Amino acid sequence: MHGPPLVGWLLVVLCTATGAYGLVSTRAGAAGERRAAGGDALMGLGMAAMAVPAAVLHTRPWGYALYAVVFGAAGLHTLIRARREPEAHHLHHAVGAFAMVYMALAMAGTPAATAARASAGAAHAGHAAAAHEPAGTPLLTGLLLVYFAVYVVRGAAQMVPVPAGAPAEAGGPGRAPGGRELTHACRLSMGIGMLAMLLTM
Repeated sequence: MHGPPLVGWLLVVLCTATGAYGLVSTRAGAAGERRAAGGDALMGLGMAAMAVPAAVLHTRPWGYALYAVVFGAAGLHTLIRARREPEAHHLHHAVGAFAMVYMALAMAGTPAATAARASAGAAHAGHAAAAHEPAGTPLLTGLLLVYFAVYVVRGAAQMVPVPAGAPAEAGGPGRAPGGRELTHACRLSMGIGMLAMLLTM
């Protein structure tokens, strides 16, 4: 990933933690919940790998192509599953997967990616990252930023505790007890991470 190394490492830590929680969650719950947790794990760990600063991980063009293939396949699989199980998180996973494909292809084609891979010193790579031109198509990047910003704001609002005496929303992700609240918090964290990755492309 281009951008400040500190931001990249913070994203690596955040996304690794959420991906690891998704892996743990695949061992419990109903079949649908386990599949959703598997999607969360793939997204979190994939985001962590892509967020590693370019000065540390010199990803060759095939690395970005691999990201695009893996997340493209995951997005198509999620869309097919969404036709059988019309749940909101399936479509969100599909949007996230295709956003990862877009970012991988955009970063693979930038001069900054080539410069970062050719750079031998961390200081020089830091200057190259700071001076890189934005990758991707501004319109598509803007649409994805709006989508994930709305997702994060709505998710944060759902996590606000319900006042005593107020009727709770049945099955609301932010109001469900225990593990569901943690799952919702992890998805919210990944949404924030996606926003940061789009902004630092």
